[in-house]
Amino acid sequence: MSRSIIELRDVNIFQGETRVLSDVNISVEKGEFVYLVGKTGTGKSSLLKTLYGDLELTQGEGWVAGHNLRELTWKTVPFLRRNLGVVFQDFQLLTDRNVNDNLKFVLKATGWKDERLMDEKISDVLEKVNLKNKGLKMPFELSGGEQQRIDIARALLNSPKLILADEPTGNLDPETSDEIMQLLVQISKDYNTTVLMATHDYMVINKFPARMIKTELGKVWDNASIKMQ
Repeated sequence: MSRSIIELRDVNIFQGETRVLSDVNISVEKGEFVYLVGKTGTGKSSLLKTLYGDLELTQGEGWVAGHNLRELTWKTVPFLRRNLGVVFQDFQLLTDRNVNDNLKFVLKATGWKDERLMDEKISDVLEKVNLKNKGLKMPFELSGGEQQRIDIARALLNSPKLILADEPTGNLDPETSDEIMQLLVQISKDYNTTVLMATHDYMVINKFPARMIKTELGKVWDNASIKMQ
């Protein structure tokens, strides 16, 4: 079994009958921060969906956080996702409940039962994203940056080995983007959490340089040795 957090070998990725990416070979280690770049429609989201079990892997070999992607079933996908945190561009918070209840919903969905432990965990993740006093706020009462921090807090609930972030700064102004990037980089360093972040914002990449993986022309190019200045 692979020791990397993400390991894809000779993988082809399909959306329906259409092959989106061919011959994908990538390896991402524990604690790495990696950008996934590429134009819209080049397969970034399809690659991320494959990694968190939303798209079935039918060709090639793949492991994520110790789980074999070829062997996933609807019963075992939740076990994979307990090792992952997914951060979305559009936050995807439940608008009819407050921050605490948004986070509690995720904990219950991933098998938590003890109310006291759930409350402790919610307090812990809100403190990590510097929003400890916002638990009773409704999503509409929060700024875009605060909503994205709550989304990151949600991704941290099950102490993930890997965070998959899909354009997490896409809807934010530059100053707020910087704050979110500093938070993600800090989480990666402090908790040795792997972060794979899809983005097309090269200002962010220039400011927070890291290894890049690029989707282009149906392929995935690993620019591991290229540092953007």
